Amino acid sequence: MKKTIKPKLEFLEKMKKLLDQDDFKKYEKIIQEPLLNSIRCNTLKISPEQLKKKLEEKGWKIIHPWKEHQEVMIVENELLPGKLGRSIEHLLGYYYIQELASMLPPIALAPKPHELILDLCASPGSKTSQMASYMKNKGTIIANDVNIERIKILASNLERCGVVNTIITRDDGIALCEKFSSQKLKFDKILLDAPCSGEGTMRSSPKTCLMWNPNTIKSLSKLQKKLFQKAFEILKEGGEIVYSTCTHAPEENEEVVDFMLKNFDNIKIEEIILPVKFRPGLTGWEGGNYSKEATKSCRIYPQDNNTEGFFVVKLRKVK
Repeated sequence: MKKTIKPKLEFLEKMKKLLDQDDFKKYEKIIQEPLLNSIRCNTLKISPEQLKKKLEEKGWKIIHPWKEHQEVMIVENELLPGKLGRSIEHLLGYYYIQELASMLPPIALAPKPHELILDLCASPGSKTSQMASYMKNKGTIIANDVNIERIKILASNLERCGVVNTIITRDDGIALCEKFSSQKLKFDKILLDAPCSGEGTMRSSPKTCLMWNPNTIKSLSKLQKKLFQKAFEILKEGGEIVYSTCTHAPEENEEVVDFMLKNFDNIKIEEIILPVKFRPGLTGWEGGNYSKEATKSCRIYPQDNNTEGFFVVKLRKVK
């Protein structure tokens, strides 16, 4: 049965400030629609061609939404609830059920087989396993999370996907970065998919509407800035960090980027190409001004691509 999404009025008023009138109507409409059945082929175990053939033999209609990323697939059939997760191909780790927008941060980071990568907030492991597949199980990923129950989910997903180049750690993200700093350990690349208010996930998680709170956004913004600062300190010179959230809130997105630009003189925002329509980052919000460089950030709205909402930005540590 289709669930009706009922965001709080205060949230809707905020979205009206971010979007023009016609755009807001499209947004209101799309968040009431179910998400596409999107999956990512786990190339550590099977090729996209082989997986597509197997799924089509089951009667599933498979399309590739992004030509340059054949591992990304949409199952066009109307499936019974839970069917994607119960298939033998999923249980064997041939594919990972992953929302399209969630696949964008690892695509932006583009990890390579020889690199040392930190995934600071890794559970449930969708992006970790995606990076491992891009690295062909070579190099090293340190995948961290603070919650033991989430660690169990992370470990289970990585095992199912056959990921062997990853070390799992359980620690507070800020404390872990400080430990690595004291050991003078530096990373080639870092993914900071930060804890956030989740405004972009209302289609998959209607409870987000109930939990939404402006005060929570303010406290999360402070946490995100600390995490970003500590993570940047352990990035190698020339290294890259992708900061991402699944929220539309400027306080958790451009404000965090602006904070980094103002507090570090050896940081540069890199322009990135994503396989979806995205909008430039904001240069101001609620009377505050952000650096013009923040326009190189990418805002992904549900109504533009029939996905969830996301924010992605890539920064490099320079001399």
